[in-house]
Amino acid sequence: MFNKTVLPNGIRIITEALPHSKVVSVGVWIDVGSRDEHDLNSGSAHFVEHMLFKGTGRRSAQEIAREFDVLGGSANAFTSRENTCLHATVMDSNLPILVELFTDLLSDSLFADEEIERERQVILQEIHMVEDMPDDHIHDLFAALLWGMHPLGKTILGSHEIVAAMDSRKLREYVQKYYTTDNIVVAAAGNVEHDAFVALWQKAFDKFGQTADPALARNEPLLLPSSRRIYAKPLEQVHILLGAYGLSIIDADRFAYLLLNVLLGGNMSSRLFQEIREKRGLAYSIYSYTAAYSDSGYLAIYLGVDRESVSESLALIDKEISIFQNTPVSEKELANAKDFVKSGLFLSMENMEAIMTRIARNEMYFDKYIPLAEVIDSIDRVTGEDILRLSSKVLGRQELTITGLGPFEKAGIGWKS
Repeated sequence: MFNKTVLPNGIRIITEALPHSKVVSVGVWIDVGSRDEHDLNSGSAHFVEHMLFKGTGRRSAQEIAREFDVLGGSANAFTSRENTCLHATVMDSNLPILVELFTDLLSDSLFADEEIERERQVILQEIHMVEDMPDDHIHDLFAALLWGMHPLGKTILGSHEIVAAMDSRKLREYVQKYYTTDNIVVAAAGNVEHDAFVALWQKAFDKFGQTADPALARNEPLLLPSSRRIYAKPLEQVHILLGAYGLSIIDADRFAYLLLNVLLGGNMSSRLFQEIREKRGLAYSIYSYTAAYSDSGYLAIYLGVDRESVSESLALIDKEISIFQNTPVSEKELANAKDFVKSGLFLSMENMEAIMTRIARNEMYFDKYIPLAEVIDSIDRVTGEDILRLSSKVLGRQELTITGLGPFEKAGIGWKS
């Protein structure tokens, strides 16, 4: 059973009660991420997320870590381009302790200078780690090329220079601007009683009274002409990412878009995986994925291959994209893709964290609860004609943007459109 309460200050508390469970998954979602930054504070959202665990007026960083460990289950946090989330899954009997711990982190974090300096080194190492992992780093390089100077083109971790200059004042200013009541959703799934859960949060959140400044509203990114850029680096493989602007997370065609990605390169039976890896053995890793935001998004294809196989692999990708735009997908292939997606949804409903995440994202992006049956029905209603129309809309309106990283000269990569 789903329930929702909006506190007088605007904070939304939502729950999905599943009494058969003995655990509860809780997430505090803040509608702020790396796209809510500019060139002078890049990486602030991620830095703040780290610092929330580094000491409050009542607890040291070590005591916070110990208390989470004693609670058992799992606890973590993440920052994306549009959200920050603190989450944990615990035994239902430990729910009051977890809520008290979360409210302490959110309301009384110190952002002490000595802890900032320690965590700065951790984040700088995290930046270096990503840069040393080309199959991760290329996604940031592609985003920068696709979105240009828009904040969506910046990395979530931030730049070395800005992170190195971050201080307590800047982080506190960021929290004051963006950790506002209308940006906060608290979600829980599992053995949770809604009114009792609301009562646990209500007193702690009384001090939260500020709403977001309209001047800080997000700007929709411009769609730039397609472009190509190669980054030469002495690696064993060439890493390639190519793609095009796609749909937002709330687009009416989102279910057809989901299935298009599955058919193209989203699982082991997808066309790209079968053609490039299974039939020809050109790559170990080949897949497609979608990145969807509140007002924009993209569909991309990742490929890791030997330098000598780049041209052949790109030609095969081009061929498969052309087939998608000109030949309707068969009923059997589409049915298999639907079964794959629906099976994943049903399996995720056995996981309390996945349920919590689903209701939270629906609240943040759609401002409502969306029953699973409604999602399944929407998937079932997608037709082959929908896939054909959408593939032309997304993949056929312009040449793809392409980024390459690896051991080749600028002339060593080709693309035939």
